[in-house]
Amino acid sequence: MNRDKATERAAMPKGTSVVLDSRTLQSSYATLIPLLKEGMHVLDLGCGTGAISAGIAVAVGPSGTVTGIDNSGHLIDKGQVDYQGVSNLTLLTADIFTWQPIRKFELVVSARVFQWLSNPADALKKCAAMLVPGGKLSVLDYNHARLEWEPAPPPAMQRFYRAFLDWRADAGMDNEMADHLPALFQQAGFSQIKVQEANESCRRGEAGFADKAAIWSAVARLRGPQMVQSGFITETERLQAIDDYDAWLKEGALSMTMKLKDIQAVLSS
Repeated sequence: MNRDKATERAAMPKGTSVVLDSRTLQSSYATLIPLLKEGMHVLDLGCGTGAISAGIAVAVGPSGTVTGIDNSGHLIDKGQVDYQGVSNLTLLTADIFTWQPIRKFELVVSARVFQWLSNPADALKKCAAMLVPGGKLSVLDYNHARLEWEPAPPPAMQRFYRAFLDWRADAGMDNEMADHLPALFQQAGFSQIKVQEANESCRRGEAGFADKAAIWSAVARLRGPQMVQSGFITETERLQAIDDYDAWLKEGALSMTMKLKDIQAVLSS
């Protein structure tokens, strides 16, 4: 039941590509770069429009390949157009739990995706099944419970954020996914587990501060209607959160840090 609810709530609304397209391998998944080798065959789970996948494809070179899968068809459709010139990149609309690849991979990666699953342990087992013996897995994800703002944002946004966490938890999603992944990796048969801090921080005065900190206005605009529909917040509260937060970004916000970790491991033979 929870899996169905999580799948429904995790569905990426139209317009989400504005957030996803701004990401790059270098800016949004830099901890992965040392794992990428020429000639690797890589699977990117929950690839969105393929913005990061395309960077991976460049890193593994023409003798390597990258396959990106996502269950949001509108994101894959956009990525197939945006990155049609990347010859070693294939983007497919597929579900991690039902997709059957024709080959196994040396590396499986997934960025900011496991936070949307109600059954991450099953997903890790699927990852293990798609890796060659000794293959590597990298999962980059958040601990939403540890988000830091300086100073605290307006009460309307605080209410929205609490509702966001409750809405997620109600569907069986783990708001502290990043900190629980290492134990899940071990249970799924992975070894040499390495945890790297990859926090996303921005501070007033730095380039791009307003755009980065505005992520929660974007969440309220894009995800907020789903939360209203589910009864976790009212439409009036959602709109108030956006207005107050946008005003706070202009006048009072100093910094924001989203807690993020990259868990990397090797599939035990």
